Amino acid sequence: MKMPIINFDEHFAEFMSEWMTAHQDQYANFDEMEEDMPRIYMAFLNKRAKWLGNVTPGAYFTQFEDPKVLVDWLIQYCEDGVPVPDLLLEQITTVGRPCEKRLLELLKDDEAPEEARMIAVNLLREMESTLPKMLYIHWQLDRDGQDELKDNALEGLTEMGECVVQPILQELPKANAAGEEALLEVLSHFPGNEQIFKLALRLFRERRERRALFAGYLAKLGDDRALPELIEAANEEKLPYLTFIEIRNAIEALGGVCPERSYEDDPEYEALRDMDLT
Repeated sequence: MKMPIINFDEHFAEFMSEWMTAHQDQYANFDEMEEDMPRIYMAFLNKRAKWLGNVTPGAYFTQFEDPKVLVDWLIQYCEDGVPVPDLLLEQITTVGRPCEKRLLELLKDDEAPEEARMIAVNLLREMESTLPKMLYIHWQLDRDGQDELKDNALEGLTEMGECVVQPILQELPKANAAGEEALLEVLSHFPGNEQIFKLALRLFRERRERRALFAGYLAKLGDDRALPELIEAANEEKLPYLTFIEIRNAIEALGGVCPERSYEDDPEYEALRDMDLT
């Protein structure tokens, strides 16, 4: 069933324009009016609107509670290129758990608009849902560089807490290099697990060009058994300055003492010194 696609932003802009005309004598400048925006928006929400069949904007979406109707409506907005009303998103989160399954179906639909899937991740995060846990993990396994949707899902995994650790460790052998790194970023929030520590240490050792990243993860894991390898790396000849800084930060975070070294002739050091960042 096709639901009406109404541009609430346009109607609010029109309301704002009328408000400014009617109340311009109340504001000394634009900043004062901007400070009053919450009150103006509340007036918009509570005023009966002809364009909504005399229903108030604030109450319009509350008439609908069917998860399929609400989530399909969100998709229709994205497909039509009309801004998705915050009020629709609020209703989806208010209906809550019944909408989770429908949002998960949307995430699994590769043909759905990217915007709709990104909004679905945001809504599920807001609802503190763990339902998409395995889907988010599987998305990371074959990562290929930057991907905003997968990055958003990664943050969602971290927010789910300890329950993601074992499923991630089980799926990790199937991950490509980028997927391993992404999932380790999540795992680094959960110190005290031997498998996670060994993984971070192995990747620090093996992926030399990415040691700055893995040093940061070792610091977060807080296990001082990493110190010998970190200190050895800090002493290495031709170690890039920026990598040294991250390794030094990790050593100090773990309670160690980083060896001193000079980078006076290093191009990275010189560039940062010129920018006053050393």
